[in-house]
Amino acid sequence: MKDSTVIVVGGGVIGAACAHYLVKAGRKVTLIEKDLFGHACSLHNCGYVCPSHALPLTEPGAVGTAIRGMFKSNSPFSVKWRLDPKLALWFFRFARRCNKKDMLQGGKAIHPLLVSSLKLWKEIIHKDKLSCEWKSKGLLYAYASKKAFEAFAATDELLRHHFNESATRHEGDALQELEPALKPGLAGGWHYEGDAHLRSDLLMASWKQNLESKGVEIHEKCTLTGIIENPDSSVTVSTDRNLFEGSHLVIATGAVTPHLREELGWRAPIQPGKGYSITMPRPRICPEIPVIFPETKVGVTPFESGYRLGSTMEFAGYDESLNPKRYGLLLKGAEDYLQEPHCEPIENIWYGWRPMTHDSIPIIGPCPGRKNVILATGHNMLGLSMAPGTGKLVTEMITGSKPHLEPAPYSPERF
Repeated sequence: MKDSTVIVVGGGVIGAACAHYLVKAGRKVTLIEKDLFGHACSLHNCGYVCPSHALPLTEPGAVGTAIRGMFKSNSPFSVKWRLDPKLALWFFRFARRCNKKDMLQGGKAIHPLLVSSLKLWKEIIHKDKLSCEWKSKGLLYAYASKKAFEAFAATDELLRHHFNESATRHEGDALQELEPALKPGLAGGWHYEGDAHLRSDLLMASWKQNLESKGVEIHEKCTLTGIIENPDSSVTVSTDRNLFEGSHLVIATGAVTPHLREELGWRAPIQPGKGYSITMPRPRICPEIPVIFPETKVGVTPFESGYRLGSTMEFAGYDESLNPKRYGLLLKGAEDYLQEPHCEPIENIWYGWRPMTHDSIPIIGPCPGRKNVILATGHNMLGLSMAPGTGKLVTEMITGSKPHLEPAPYSPERF
């Protein structure tokens, strides 16, 4: 029945979370995915579930750091310059927010969604028995430079004061005592013990089976071609295969949401930020705690069944190529920190387009001009970390339940 069916477009982690909570609320769900469920940016990411990432990218000095990095051949940040007014406008708006006031405002929107999602992840994985190698070992920021290590103290104090997220400081030899896989002689690290991690490809495979067992209809290789809002307030969705009808439509299409401008009648102000990962077996000396190396912007995730290096940020539009230079930075970026930074064989080299908003805040709420079309996109680099909170909030909007989070900061109307 269309009066109880919700159509979800997008089979990534956000779409899956929306389907999960909609079914839990008693709605029927039809999920449409133009590729394969659980692929794109949800497939081989670093898997962090990290309330410690409360601060947006729009920190003071971010523009200068980015510009300097763009002229370095080994910079983890890259822009493929081209005549693109939308990209120029995105960077202009981003630059205007690189101040402490706007940074904290962004953090106050991001952090509640992260905290909610961490709690909800634990509930989902326990109750639905999702197979994803969940571990609650925290997240470690490791530094080679004494100056950079000490400079992070100001960020830690800000996180502690404004968001109640505090790290344990480990200086010098104490860092290697905490994580013996690190090289000796590093300056120190900051361990956010409340963070967690999981293996995203296993999660999505397990979640797909779980959703289908609950009656969710998943249509893969099915592309949205049109949206019609009917006189009775229902929504008809046309695809390249057939028509679907429901009471509401959820758009959870990540970085490709701007491609739906004609169908939505609204263009999402999102730029694709291309990130890479490399997956391999666990090295002989393998970290037990996920580690980020802020000086090289490389993240390391140890799984029970493997080992992953990830990160970099490339604004190259919707480029589908694998750039050897970019993923080479991941290998090099871990070598100064780990005793065995990588090993053979390389099992997978992957990229994903992160849906980047200029304020680092996701877009969750009714699409402007379409009250029964709900957007759930623009999660930047934190889609996995924010997915359950997003799914629950979207469901509350559709069912009219009291929202567990204040929805205003995420509204598309802010643009």
